Amino acid sequence: MRRRSCRQQQAEERGAMRCCAAGPWPHSALTTLLLTVYTILSKVHSDRNVYPSAGVLFVHVLEREYFKGEFPPYPKPGEISNDPITFNTNLMGYPDRPGWLRYIQRTPYSDGVLYGSPTVENVGKPTIIEITAYNRRTFETARHNLIINIMSAEVDFPLPYQAEFFIRNMNVEEMLASEVLGDFLGAVKNVWQPERLNAINITSALDRGGRVPLPINDMKEGVYVMVGADVPFSSCLREVENPQNQLRCSQEMEPVITCDKKFRTQFHIDWCKISLVDNTKQVSTFQEVIRGEGILPDGGEYKPPSDTLKSRDYYSDFLITLAVPSAIALVLFLILAYIMCCRREGVEKRNMQTPDIQLVHHSAIQKSTKELRDMSKNREIAWPLSTLPVFHPVTGEIVPPLHTDSYDNTSMPLMQTQQNLPHQTQIPQQQSAEAVCSSGHCIVSRKLRLL
Repeated sequence: MRRRSCRQQQAEERGAMRCCAAGPWPHSALTTLLLTVYTILSKVHSDRNVYPSAGVLFVHVLEREYFKGEFPPYPKPGEISNDPITFNTNLMGYPDRPGWLRYIQRTPYSDGVLYGSPTVENVGKPTIIEITAYNRRTFETARHNLIINIMSAEVDFPLPYQAEFFIRNMNVEEMLASEVLGDFLGAVKNVWQPERLNAINITSALDRGGRVPLPINDMKEGVYVMVGADVPFSSCLREVENPQNQLRCSQEMEPVITCDKKFRTQFHIDWCKISLVDNTKQVSTFQEVIRGEGILPDGGEYKPPSDTLKSRDYYSDFLITLAVPSAIALVLFLILAYIMCCRREGVEKRNMQTPDIQLVHHSAIQKSTKELRDMSKNREIAWPLSTLPVFHPVTGEIVPPLHTDSYDNTSMPLMQTQQNLPHQTQIPQQQSAEAVCSSGHCIVSRKLRLL
Protein backbone atom coordinates (compact mmCIF):
# COMPACT_ATOMS: atom_id res chain seq x y z
CA MET A 1 0.00 0.00 0.00
CA ARG A 2 2.82 2.35 0.81
CA ARG A 3 4.54 1.79 -2.51
CA ARG A 4 1.26 2.13 -4.41
CA SER A 5 0.45 5.42 -2.69
CA CYS A 6 3.87 6.83 -3.55
CA ARG A 7 3.42 5.87 -7.19
CA GLN A 8 -0.02 7.42 -7.24
CA GLN A 9 1.42 10.67 -5.86
CA GLN A 10 4.10 10.69 -8.53
CA ALA A 11 1.45 10.07 -11.23
CA GLU A 12 -0.64 12.94 -9.91
CA GLU A 13 2.42 15.20 -9.96
CA ARG A 14 3.15 14.32 -13.57
CA GLY A 15 -0.53 14.87 -14.48
CA ALA A 16 -0.54 18.27 -12.81
CA MET A 17 2.62 19.20 -14.65
CA ARG A 18 1.11 18.18 -18.01
CA CYS A 19 -2.09 20.16 -17.30
CA CYS A 20 -0.12 23.24 -16.43
CA ALA A 21 2.06 22.84 -19.51
CA ALA A 22 -1.01 22.69 -21.80
CA GLY A 23 -2.24 26.14 -20.74
CA PRO A 24 -1.16 29.47 -22.16
CA TRP A 25 1.42 30.12 -19.46
CA PRO A 26 4.70 31.85 -20.27
CA HIS A 27 7.72 29.61 -20.26
CA SER A 28 9.51 31.23 -17.26
CA ALA A 29 6.35 31.46 -15.15
CA LEU A 30 5.41 27.89 -16.01
CA THR A 31 8.85 26.63 -15.00
CA THR A 32 8.68 28.46 -11.69
CA LEU A 33 5.22 27.12 -10.94
CA LEU A 34 6.21 23.55 -11.76
CA LEU A 35 9.28 23.75 -9.53
CA THR A 36 7.19 25.12 -6.66
CA VAL A 37 4.55 22.40 -6.98
CA TYR A 38 7.20 19.69 -7.24
CA THR A 39 9.04 20.99 -4.18
CA ILE A 40 5.85 21.08 -2.10
CA LEU A 41 4.79 17.60 -3.15
CA SER A 42 8.26 16.19 -2.65
CA LYS A 43 8.38 17.58 0.89
CA VAL A 44 4.97 16.08 1.60
CA HIS A 45 5.84 12.56 0.49
CA SER A 46 9.49 12.70 1.67
CA ASP A 47 8.55 12.64 5.35
CA ARG A 48 7.21 9.32 6.62
CA ASN A 49 5.67 8.69 10.00
CA VAL A 50 5.88 5.29 11.70
CA TYR A 51 4.49 4.31 15.09
CA PRO A 52 6.42 1.46 16.72
CA SER A 53 5.79 0.24 20.27
CA ALA A 54 8.36 0.18 23.03
CA GLY A 55 9.74 -3.27 23.69
CA VAL A 56 8.61 -4.67 20.32
CA LEU A 57 10.83 -5.26 17.29
CA PHE A 58 10.73 -2.42 14.76
CA VAL A 59 11.65 -3.08 11.12
CA HIS A 60 11.64 -0.50 8.31
CA VAL A 61 12.81 -1.34 4.79
CA LEU A 62 14.49 1.33 2.65
CA GLU A 63 13.32 0.31 -0.82
CA ARG A 64 15.54 1.20 -3.74
CA GLU A 65 12.53 1.46 -6.07
CA TYR A 66 11.12 4.26 -3.94
CA PHE A 67 14.27 6.37 -4.34
CA LYS A 68 14.84 5.71 -8.04
CA GLY A 69 12.30 8.40 -8.92
CA GLU A 70 14.56 10.99 -7.28
CA PHE A 71 17.38 10.39 -9.76
CA PRO A 72 17.51 11.11 -13.52
CA PRO A 73 16.42 8.33 -15.89
CA TYR A 74 18.71 5.79 -17.40
CA PRO A 75 20.81 7.16 -20.31
CA LYS A 76 19.36 4.76 -22.90
CA PRO A 77 15.57 4.78 -23.25
CA GLY A 78 13.86 1.46 -22.87
CA GLU A 79 16.51 -0.06 -20.56
CA ILE A 80 15.71 -0.93 -16.97
CA SER A 81 17.48 1.30 -14.47
CA ASN A 82 19.51 -0.72 -11.99
CA ASP A 83 21.85 1.86 -10.53
CA PRO A 84 23.79 0.99 -7.39
CA ILE A 85 22.23 2.91 -4.51
CA THR A 86 23.51 3.09 -0.94
CA PHE A 87 21.94 4.73 2.10
CA ASN A 88 23.23 6.72 5.02
CA THR A 89 21.05 7.06 8.12
CA ASN A 90 21.58 9.34 11.08
CA LEU A 91 19.60 11.11 13.77
CA MET A 92 18.81 14.67 12.76
CA GLY A 93 21.51 16.94 14.13
CA TYR A 94 23.81 14.04 15.04
CA PRO A 95 26.29 11.95 13.05
CA ASP A 96 24.91 8.54 14.08
CA ARG A 97 21.67 6.76 14.84
CA PRO A 98 20.12 6.22 18.29
CA GLY A 99 21.60 3.40 20.33
CA TRP A 100 18.62 1.10 19.90
CA LEU A 101 18.43 1.48 16.10
CA ARG A 102 20.63 -0.49 13.69
CA TYR A 103 21.02 -0.42 9.92
CA ILE A 104 22.25 -3.01 7.42
CA GLN A 105 22.62 -3.21 3.63
CA ARG A 106 24.64 -6.02 2.09
CA THR A 107 25.20 -4.68 -1.43
CA PRO A 108 24.35 -1.49 -3.34
CA TYR A 109 21.80 -3.55 -5.31
CA SER A 110 19.82 -4.67 -2.24
CA ASP A 111 17.42 -2.78 -0.01
CA GLY A 112 18.53 -1.29 3.28
CA VAL A 113 16.88 -2.23 6.58
CA LEU A 114 16.47 -0.21 9.77
CA TYR A 115 15.69 -2.42 12.76
CA GLY A 116 15.80 -2.37 16.53
CA SER A 117 13.79 -2.45 19.72
CA PRO A 118 12.69 0.98 21.03
CA THR A 119 13.14 1.66 24.72
CA VAL A 120 10.66 2.99 27.21
CA GLU A 121 12.74 6.13 27.78
CA ASN A 122 12.02 7.34 24.24
CA VAL A 123 8.23 7.07 24.51
CA GLY A 124 6.51 10.29 23.46
CA LYS A 125 9.66 11.78 21.91
CA PRO A 126 9.57 11.84 18.10
CA THR A 127 12.82 10.58 16.61
CA ILE A 128 13.65 12.06 13.20
CA ILE A 129 15.99 9.92 11.13
CA GLU A 130 17.60 11.51 8.07
CA ILE A 131 17.89 9.04 5.19
CA THR A 132 20.30 10.02 2.42
CA ALA A 133 20.35 7.92 -0.75
CA TYR A 134 23.48 7.95 -2.92
CA ASN A 135 23.35 6.99 -6.59
CA ARG A 136 26.76 5.47 -7.27
CA ARG A 137 26.38 5.90 -11.03
CA THR A 138 25.44 9.59 -11.23
CA PHE A 139 26.78 10.61 -7.79
CA GLU A 140 23.50 12.35 -6.98
CA THR A 141 21.81 12.29 -3.61
CA ALA A 142 18.26 12.36 -2.31
CA ARG A 143 17.26 12.98 1.30
CA HIS A 144 14.11 11.87 3.09
CA ASN A 145 13.07 12.05 6.71
CA LEU A 146 11.67 9.16 8.74
CA ILE A 147 9.74 10.30 11.81
CA ILE A 148 9.57 7.53 14.43
CA ASN A 149 6.82 8.12 16.99
CA ILE A 150 7.41 5.58 19.77
CA MET A 151 4.18 4.57 21.44
CA SER A 152 3.83 3.36 24.98
CA ALA A 153 3.62 -0.40 25.43
CA GLU A 154 0.57 -2.22 26.65
CA VAL A 155 0.00 -3.07 30.29
CA ASP A 156 1.63 -6.48 30.14
CA PHE A 157 4.53 -5.34 27.98
CA PRO A 158 7.33 -6.13 27.99
CA LEU A 159 6.31 -9.76 28.16
CA PRO A 160 7.66 -11.37 31.35
CA TYR A 161 8.96 -14.63 29.81
CA GLN A 162 11.70 -14.07 27.28
CA ALA A 163 13.74 -16.60 25.32
CA GLU A 164 16.67 -15.83 23.05
CA PHE A 165 17.50 -18.29 20.25
CA PHE A 166 20.67 -18.46 18.18
CA ILE A 167 19.98 -19.45 14.56
CA ARG A 168 23.12 -20.57 12.77
CA ASN A 169 21.90 -20.76 9.16
CA MET A 170 20.53 -17.23 8.87
CA ASN A 171 21.86 -13.72 8.37
CA VAL A 172 20.22 -10.76 10.01
CA GLU A 173 18.73 -9.33 6.80
CA GLU A 174 17.28 -12.73 5.93
CA MET A 175 15.71 -13.05 9.35
CA LEU A 176 14.23 -9.56 9.18
CA ALA A 177 12.08 -10.52 6.21
CA SER A 178 8.45 -10.69 7.30
CA GLU A 179 7.89 -14.16 5.83
CA VAL A 180 10.93 -15.74 7.49
CA LEU A 181 10.27 -14.04 10.83
CA GLY A 182 6.64 -15.14 10.68
CA ASP A 183 7.67 -18.75 10.05
CA PHE A 184 10.02 -18.68 13.02
CA LEU A 185 7.43 -17.20 15.35
CA GLY A 186 4.97 -19.83 14.17
CA ALA A 187 7.43 -22.62 15.04
CA VAL A 188 8.08 -21.10 18.46
CA LYS A 189 4.36 -20.76 19.08
CA ASN A 190 3.80 -24.44 18.32
CA VAL A 191 6.48 -25.35 20.87
CA TRP A 192 5.60 -22.80 23.55
CA GLN A 193 1.82 -22.49 23.13
CA PRO A 194 1.50 -18.91 24.46
CA GLU A 195 -1.44 -16.59 24.14
CA ARG A 196 0.75 -13.67 23.08
CA LEU A 197 4.08 -14.00 21.35
CA ASN A 198 6.12 -11.15 19.94
CA ALA A 199 9.63 -10.68 18.61
CA ILE A 200 11.47 -8.35 20.96
CA ASN A 201 14.84 -7.91 19.30
CA ILE A 202 17.08 -9.31 16.58
CA THR A 203 20.87 -9.04 16.77
CA SER A 204 23.56 -10.20 14.37
CA ALA A 205 26.18 -12.57 15.74
CA LEU A 206 28.85 -10.13 14.57
CA ASP A 207 27.48 -7.55 17.04
CA ARG A 208 27.95 -10.11 19.82
CA GLY A 209 31.62 -10.68 19.08
CA GLY A 210 31.19 -13.38 16.45
CA ARG A 211 33.66 -13.94 13.64
CA VAL A 212 33.01 -13.34 9.97
CA PRO A 213 32.38 -16.75 8.38
CA LEU A 214 34.39 -18.11 5.49
CA PRO A 215 32.72 -17.95 2.06
CA ILE A 216 32.48 -21.73 1.90
CA ASN A 217 29.22 -23.57 1.24
CA ASP A 218 27.22 -20.38 1.80
CA MET A 219 28.08 -20.21 5.48
CA LYS A 220 26.03 -17.72 7.49
CA GLU A 221 27.10 -15.44 10.28
CA GLY A 222 24.19 -16.38 12.56
CA VAL A 223 21.57 -14.26 14.29
CA TYR A 224 20.14 -13.95 17.79
CA VAL A 225 16.34 -13.67 18.01
CA MET A 226 14.66 -12.75 21.30
CA VAL A 227 10.96 -13.49 21.69
CA GLY A 228 8.63 -12.84 24.59
CA ALA A 229 5.48 -14.61 25.78
CA ASP A 230 2.96 -14.28 28.58
CA VAL A 231 3.07 -17.92 29.76
CA PRO A 232 5.90 -19.87 31.44
CA PHE A 233 8.37 -21.80 29.37
CA SER A 234 7.31 -25.14 27.98
CA SER A 235 8.86 -28.44 28.99
CA CYS A 236 10.62 -28.67 25.66
CA LEU A 237 12.47 -25.41 26.27
CA ARG A 238 13.27 -26.51 29.81
CA GLU A 239 15.09 -29.56 28.49
CA VAL A 240 18.12 -27.39 27.85
CA GLU A 241 18.61 -27.02 31.61
CA ASN A 242 18.88 -30.80 32.17
CA PRO A 243 22.24 -31.95 33.57
CA GLN A 244 22.70 -34.38 30.68
CA ASN A 245 22.27 -31.63 28.10
CA GLN A 246 24.48 -29.29 30.06
CA LEU A 247 27.19 -31.95 30.09
CA ARG A 248 26.86 -32.48 26.34
CA CYS A 249 27.11 -28.73 25.76
CA SER A 250 30.27 -28.55 27.88
CA GLN A 251 31.72 -31.30 25.67
CA GLU A 252 30.71 -29.38 22.51
CA MET A 253 28.09 -31.96 21.60
CA GLU A 254 24.55 -31.39 20.42
CA PRO A 255 22.00 -31.67 23.24
CA VAL A 256 18.97 -33.93 22.88
CA ILE A 257 15.87 -31.71 22.44
CA THR A 258 12.54 -33.31 21.57
CA CYS A 259 11.11 -30.28 19.79
CA ASP A 260 14.17 -29.62 17.64
CA LYS A 261 12.56 -31.36 14.66
CA LYS A 262 9.95 -28.59 14.46
CA PHE A 263 12.72 -26.08 13.73
CA ARG A 264 15.18 -28.27 11.83
CA THR A 265 13.35 -28.08 8.52
CA GLN A 266 14.12 -24.37 8.13
CA PHE A 267 16.07 -23.13 11.16
CA HIS A 268 19.19 -24.68 12.68
CA ILE A 269 19.11 -23.63 16.33
CA ASP A 270 22.11 -23.89 18.62
CA TRP A 271 20.39 -25.10 21.78
CA CYS A 272 23.54 -24.65 23.86
CA LYS A 273 23.27 -20.88 23.36
CA ILE A 274 19.59 -20.50 24.23
CA SER A 275 18.84 -18.08 27.05
CA LEU A 276 15.67 -18.24 29.17
CA VAL A 277 14.78 -15.19 31.29
CA ASP A 278 11.90 -15.11 33.76
CA ASN A 279 11.20 -11.52 34.77
CA THR A 280 8.49 -12.55 37.25
CA LYS A 281 11.12 -13.75 39.69
CA GLN A 282 12.72 -10.72 41.23
CA VAL A 283 16.20 -11.81 42.09
CA SER A 284 17.98 -9.58 44.54
CA THR A 285 21.27 -8.45 43.09
CA PHE A 286 22.56 -7.08 46.41
CA GLN A 287 25.51 -9.01 47.76
CA GLU A 288 26.99 -8.38 51.15
CA VAL A 289 30.62 -7.42 50.92
CA ILE A 290 32.85 -9.27 53.34
CA ARG A 291 35.68 -6.95 54.15
CA GLY A 292 39.13 -8.39 54.37
CA GLU A 293 42.52 -7.90 52.88
CA GLY A 294 42.57 -5.81 49.74
CA ILE A 295 39.20 -4.10 50.35
CA LEU A 296 39.32 -0.45 51.32
CA PRO A 297 36.90 0.87 53.92
CA ASP A 298 33.76 2.52 52.68
CA GLY A 299 34.34 6.23 52.35
CA GLY A 300 30.75 7.13 51.60
CA GLU A 301 29.32 8.59 48.45
CA TYR A 302 31.42 10.73 46.21
CA LYS A 303 30.65 14.41 46.51
CA PRO A 304 32.00 16.43 43.62
CA PRO A 305 33.17 19.98 44.30
CA SER A 306 30.65 22.72 43.78
CA ASP A 307 30.83 25.25 40.97
CA THR A 308 31.34 28.12 43.41
CA LEU A 309 34.95 27.27 44.21
CA LYS A 310 37.48 30.04 43.68
CA SER A 311 40.08 29.65 41.01
CA ARG A 312 43.49 28.77 42.35
CA ASP A 313 46.47 31.04 41.69
CA TYR A 314 49.38 29.04 40.29
CA TYR A 315 51.74 32.02 39.94
CA SER A 316 53.64 31.27 43.15
CA ASP A 317 53.90 27.58 42.26
CA PHE A 318 55.24 28.56 38.87
CA LEU A 319 57.90 30.80 40.39
CA ILE A 320 58.99 28.14 42.88
CA THR A 321 59.18 25.53 40.18
CA LEU A 322 61.45 27.70 38.04
CA ALA A 323 63.31 29.80 40.63
CA VAL A 324 64.81 27.00 42.74
CA PRO A 325 66.33 25.02 39.83
CA SER A 326 67.51 28.25 38.19
CA ALA A 327 69.24 29.41 41.40
CA ILE A 328 71.03 26.09 41.85
CA ALA A 329 72.17 26.11 38.24
CA LEU A 330 73.47 29.69 38.60
CA VAL A 331 75.49 28.83 41.74
CA LEU A 332 77.05 25.81 40.05
CA PHE A 333 77.91 27.92 36.99
CA LEU A 334 79.66 30.56 39.16
CA ILE A 335 81.67 27.95 41.03
CA LEU A 336 82.79 26.34 37.78
CA ALA A 337 83.69 29.73 36.25
CA TYR A 338 85.79 30.62 39.34
CA ILE A 339 87.66 27.34 39.15
CA MET A 340 88.31 27.57 35.43
CA CYS A 341 89.17 31.28 35.19
CA CYS A 342 90.37 32.54 38.57
CA ARG A 343 92.41 29.56 39.74
CA ARG A 344 94.81 29.29 36.80
CA GLU A 345 98.51 29.22 37.94
CA GLY A 346 100.05 30.37 34.65
CA VAL A 347 103.07 29.20 32.63
CA GLU A 348 105.65 31.14 34.66
CA LYS A 349 104.60 29.65 37.97
CA ARG A 350 104.57 26.21 36.41
CA ASN A 351 108.13 26.66 35.08
CA MET A 352 109.36 27.86 38.48
CA GLN A 353 108.08 24.71 40.13
CA THR A 354 109.54 22.42 37.41
CA PRO A 355 113.17 21.12 37.73
CA ASP A 356 115.73 22.64 35.36
CA ILE A 357 116.82 19.34 33.85
CA GLN A 358 113.19 18.61 32.87
CA LEU A 359 112.84 22.03 31.25
CA VAL A 360 116.08 21.45 29.32
CA HIS A 361 114.86 18.10 28.05
CA HIS A 362 111.56 19.64 27.08
CA SER A 363 113.25 22.50 25.26
CA ALA A 364 115.54 20.09 23.39
CA ILE A 365 112.57 18.01 22.29
CA GLN A 366 110.74 21.09 21.04
CA LYS A 367 113.85 22.30 19.18
CA SER A 368 114.38 18.93 17.50
CA THR A 369 110.76 18.72 16.51
CA LYS A 370 110.92 22.17 14.95
CA GLU A 371 114.06 21.29 12.97
CA LEU A 372 112.44 18.14 11.63
CA ARG A 373 109.38 20.07 10.56
CA ASP A 374 111.55 22.68 8.82
CA MET A 375 113.47 19.97 7.01
CA SER A 376 110.24 18.30 5.85
CA LYS A 377 109.18 21.55 4.20
CA ASN A 378 112.38 21.65 2.06
CA ARG A 379 111.95 18.30 0.32
CA GLU A 380 111.46 19.92 -3.09
CA ILE A 381 115.19 20.81 -3.50
CA ALA A 382 117.49 20.42 -6.49
CA TRP A 383 118.54 16.90 -7.38
CA PRO A 384 122.15 15.91 -6.62
CA LEU A 385 124.62 16.09 -9.48
CA SER A 386 124.96 12.33 -9.55
CA THR A 387 121.29 11.98 -10.48
CA LEU A 388 121.23 14.53 -13.30
CA PRO A 389 121.19 13.35 -16.96
CA VAL A 390 124.62 12.30 -18.30
CA PHE A 391 125.99 11.38 -21.71
CA HIS A 392 126.40 7.73 -22.65
CA PRO A 393 130.14 7.08 -23.11
CA VAL A 394 129.60 4.93 -26.22
CA THR A 395 126.50 6.18 -28.04
CA GLY A 396 126.58 9.76 -26.82
CA GLU A 397 122.89 9.72 -25.92
CA ILE A 398 121.51 11.52 -22.88
CA VAL A 399 120.68 8.97 -20.20
CA PRO A 400 117.69 9.89 -17.97
CA PRO A 401 118.14 10.14 -14.24
CA LEU A 402 118.07 7.03 -12.17
CA HIS A 403 114.95 8.07 -10.30
CA THR A 404 111.73 9.70 -11.51
CA ASP A 405 110.12 12.71 -9.94
CA SER A 406 107.66 10.56 -8.02
CA TYR A 407 110.45 8.62 -6.36
CA ASP A 408 110.96 9.25 -2.65
CA ASN A 409 114.16 11.30 -2.49
CA THR A 410 114.55 10.82 1.22
CA SER A 411 115.84 7.27 0.73
CA MET A 412 117.99 8.15 -2.31
CA PRO A 413 121.79 8.22 -1.74
CA LEU A 414 123.67 11.34 -2.67
CA MET A 415 126.30 9.46 -4.70
CA GLN A 416 125.68 6.50 -7.00
CA THR A 417 128.36 3.90 -6.34
CA GLN A 418 128.76 0.42 -7.77
CA GLN A 419 125.42 0.76 -9.72
CA ASN A 420 125.22 0.65 -13.49
CA LEU A 421 122.63 2.48 -15.44
CA PRO A 422 120.39 0.50 -17.81
CA HIS A 423 122.10 1.63 -21.02
CA GLN A 424 125.63 2.14 -19.68
CA THR A 425 128.60 -0.09 -20.46
CA GLN A 426 131.48 -0.62 -18.16
CA ILE A 427 134.85 0.84 -19.10
CA PRO A 428 137.97 -1.36 -18.91
CA GLN A 429 139.35 0.47 -15.91
CA GLN A 430 136.24 -0.36 -13.88
CA GLN A 431 136.44 -4.04 -14.89
CA SER A 432 140.07 -4.35 -13.83
CA ALA A 433 139.28 -2.60 -10.57
CA GLU A 434 136.50 -5.00 -9.80
CA ALA A 435 138.75 -7.93 -10.61
CA VAL A 436 141.52 -6.69 -8.33
CA CYS A 437 138.99 -6.11 -5.54
CA SER A 438 137.70 -9.60 -5.95
CA SER A 439 141.26 -10.96 -5.45
CA GLY A 440 141.61 -9.12 -2.18
CA HIS A 441 144.21 -6.47 -3.18
CA CYS A 442 143.91 -2.75 -2.57
CA ILE A 443 145.25 -1.57 -5.96
CA VAL A 444 141.75 -0.37 -6.98
CA SER A 445 142.02 2.81 -5.07
CA ARG A 446 145.21 3.76 -6.79
CA LYS A 447 143.88 3.14 -10.30
CA LEU A 448 140.76 5.10 -9.57
CA ARG A 449 142.85 8.00 -8.33
CA LEU A 450 144.94 7.95 -11.53
CA LEU A 451 141.79 7.97 -13.62
